[in-house]
Amino acid sequence: MEVVTAHGPARVALDEVGDPAFLLVLTHGSNGSVDAPDLLAVRETALGLGGAVARVTQPFRLAGRRAPGPMAKQDEAWLEIVGLLRDKAGTGVPLVQGGRSNGARVACRTATAAGAVGVLALAFPLHPPGKPEKTRVDELRSAGVEVLVVNGDRDPFGVPEKADAAKVTVLAGERHDLNRDPAAVGRAAEPWLRRWAGLQGGAKPRGGVGVRGRAARAVRTGGP
Repeated sequence: MEVVTAHGPARVALDEVGDPAFLLVLTHGSNGSVDAPDLLAVRETALGLGGAVARVTQPFRLAGRRAPGPMAKQDEAWLEIVGLLRDKAGTGVPLVQGGRSNGARVACRTATAAGAVGVLALAFPLHPPGKPEKTRVDELRSAGVEVLVVNGDRDPFGVPEKADAAKVTVLAGERHDLNRDPAAVGRAAEPWLRRWAGLQGGAKPRGGVGVRGRAARAVRTGGP
């Protein structure tokens, strides 16, 4: 599914379900892809809980760039994409957004404007490697919604403190890529996503059968 934003086209890999319990929108890091092992593990977890999942390749990556550019432009494009996906999911479907590394930052910065109920921040880059004084902790603390952080204990970008988010899960032996045990990332996300699915108390997942991914027609949501 292609979405043309004011800052260039983006691409969305969409897994739809009938009567989705929630919509989870995920994105990559600065030089990554939506096929990163941790993102795929979270995708599988969300689908198992009856959620619809969209993995967004942002305009700067689709254009072949490694750096996202100005934050304001990145956030504007993200909100265009999420707005379209929310319309597609239907009224009343809770939105959870997240991503890994730079994608986690975008999800935190835009959570309130997007109308998200929560943020999943994978490998949140607390500061540039070796520069703890350049902290980005305010992006976590000012998200305006509950944030689950999943980081590795060996991440050179730092590890948020427990007070920085609603929940901080630190995985032993993991670095910034979280690819040593991706399944552990999915397990860490499961109880938190279950909250938004309304599945506490052992209720059966909704919409877990008939999950399908499909390439949708091109959609324009703005731009020149």
